Amino acid sequence: MWQRSVCVGLLALALGYLCLLSPELSPSALRHLSASLLGGLRGARSLEARMVAAWQAAIVRPARGWARVAVGVNACVDVVLSGVRLLEALGLEPGDGRNHLVLNSQQDLQEAFAHFMEKGAAAERFFSDAESFQRIARAAAEHPGAQLYVGGNAALIGQKLATNPDLKILLCGPVGPKLHELLDDNVVVPPESMQERDEFHLILEYQAGEEWGQVRAPNANRFIFSHDLSNGALNMLEVFVSSLDEFQPDLVVLSGLHMMEGQSKEMRHRRLLEAVASISDIPTDIPIHLELASMTDQDFMSNIVHQQVLPLVNSIGLNEQELLFLTQSASGPHASLPAWSGVPDVGTVSDILFWLLKEHGKAAQRASDLTRVHFHTLAYHILATVDGYWGNQVAAVAAGARAAGTQACATETIDTSKVFLKAPLEFVTSQLEAPAKVSLNPDEPVVRWHREGISFHFTPVLVCKDPVRTVGLGDAISAEGLLYSEAYPQ
Repeated sequence: MWQRSVCVGLLALALGYLCLLSPELSPSALRHLSASLLGGLRGARSLEARMVAAWQAAIVRPARGWARVAVGVNACVDVVLSGVRLLEALGLEPGDGRNHLVLNSQQDLQEAFAHFMEKGAAAERFFSDAESFQRIARAAAEHPGAQLYVGGNAALIGQKLATNPDLKILLCGPVGPKLHELLDDNVVVPPESMQERDEFHLILEYQAGEEWGQVRAPNANRFIFSHDLSNGALNMLEVFVSSLDEFQPDLVVLSGLHMMEGQSKEMRHRRLLEAVASISDIPTDIPIHLELASMTDQDFMSNIVHQQVLPLVNSIGLNEQELLFLTQSASGPHASLPAWSGVPDVGTVSDILFWLLKEHGKAAQRASDLTRVHFHTLAYHILATVDGYWGNQVAAVAAGARAAGTQACATETIDTSKVFLKAPLEFVTSQLEAPAKVSLNPDEPVVRWHREGISFHFTPVLVCKDPVRTVGLGDAISAEGLLYSEAYPQ
């Protein structure tokens, strides 16, 4: 880093002056002095190394951890491969990008992929033509570079949590034979949740700087699409809720609502009401975390926020695209912002999180259980919580950031030679209120601030220079954050 180069230059200059002013010093004395100074310089750690060390010290298990976690309801097999290579194999030429809320043809696929690749943004879409999708899926699965993984937010969160031997995991979702084979042995799947055929999702990845025609990706990300009817109808939700009596979980993790966007408006409205009724049957002493994902229908998101699901859950996890779409759909702060420019501004994000918990979270005059939001973006994470409901959040946000650095690079621990700091070193905590200005200290990388009974915990992320796999990163982050969180009994 440049700091080290400056130090080396100053050291050389100092030794030169020493030789000039003290010519009586022997060569052996100079060699000893030089070696001592250089040794001290080598011992100086980079910003990244200092942050990793600080995280390690901060990440401690909560006093009351989870023992049994039930996860549902979307699950599938992910077929992961290069998006550019698949589109070339399908004979599609690069062209102008264009957003499509639903993909009806291969041309729509080409345009939507180019649109989001140019932005470097993650997106997920429903492919309406079953026959055409099956042809594309076969081509993807047979591609030499394709890899098959556990997929679906719920299954990915369950798989991540199952790596902890102290936890027992229940997974409900449409689990076919291939997915069942891929799941960790620590994951229990009820017989009612098994089905004869797997649901396949195609994950088209691209790398930072990768080009396709005139499009150049500013960073690594992925474009996901499927023709998934089981997950789209939340077929396993009732099975999931009915299995909780026997399993007796300490925590429920719910995801898959976004899959309903492929349904007709009438079907979606009816199914959402049924989902709300089912979720309402979950005992109120069991915390519920809802993991959001990419959505395009503002009316649907508005229903989730205002009157349907959000008041029933205690915690939500989401990224920058989902947070902006949420505030746009529900007329929240900064709703006029059309899109993020580069790294999302911390003060803007903080304002939206504050509004979400203040206006839609738990309060004496409001029937809502929402008390926690885990926001994650490429460069940093923020955990916002209503005071008095959650503990160990310093450890939780640090653990989420650590998971981002290890999973993206596919390493057991963070390798500081493979990551870099992208978060702002200085930021303000609000764009609407009188803000506090924060300067980041790498030796204390979790920054805390309060605003009217709501606590914020911020930490940077060490971004992988050459990510191995971006799919499921948000799910791994949320899972790790939940693992280290403690819900206070009420």
